[in-house]
Amino acid sequence: MTWRSDSSEQRRGEAGSRPPGGAWLVTDVSSQPSGLGTPPASTSSLGDEWVPGPDGIRERSAARVILMDDDGRVLMIRGHDVNQPERSWWFTVGGGIDAGETPVQAALREAREEVGIDLAPGDLVGPVLTRTGIFEFFAETCRQYEVFFVVRTPVAVEVTTAGWTAAERELLDEMAWLTAAQLREQPLEVFPPELPDVIDHLVAGWDGEVRHLGEQFDD
Repeated sequence: MTWRSDSSEQRRGEAGSRPPGGAWLVTDVSSQPSGLGTPPASTSSLGDEWVPGPDGIRERSAARVILMDDDGRVLMIRGHDVNQPERSWWFTVGGGIDAGETPVQAALREAREEVGIDLAPGDLVGPVLTRTGIFEFFAETCRQYEVFFVVRTPVAVEVTTAGWTAAERELLDEMAWLTAAQLREQPLEVFPPELPDVIDHLVAGWDGEVRHLGEQFDD
């Protein structure tokens, strides 16, 4: 695997500050400018990959990556909804699977675009976890079919936000390497809620069992 860094981006989102509790704060982008405003209420802000399901709920498939270092810390992203900025939550690296992509290809692309990490297919283990998340986003009910892979790295490497889109700069607040204990102790929501238990289970290595969390309501 190749860990890509962008020195100019690290100067904008200063990497290396450590908040209380030993978590490694990668970058706080709350002060960075963005070009995305709140859209008109009559316009859907969801991308083209979100298509109406049989019940009318917009849905898509997604691939997510649990990036874990040898100390059991996982790279997490904190974000919020533009329509509910007072509420933020932690989640793993990943995003929608584009047309023609496999889950593995999508996971590799998302790792590269979201955090600047170039992975090879052999770096991904799993999928180790699946779930269907139902949530409100951009004032719409969404359904996302998620598969999770795990990637091990010896250390909590520096990452970059250089690949973020304007929408991501509007909605994403910071990235940090956090242990399962730190995720349980901090006050914000974590998705999926079982992630700290999953991290504890994966620290010793994956046992080959795919865990299915089923349908979960994230609101």
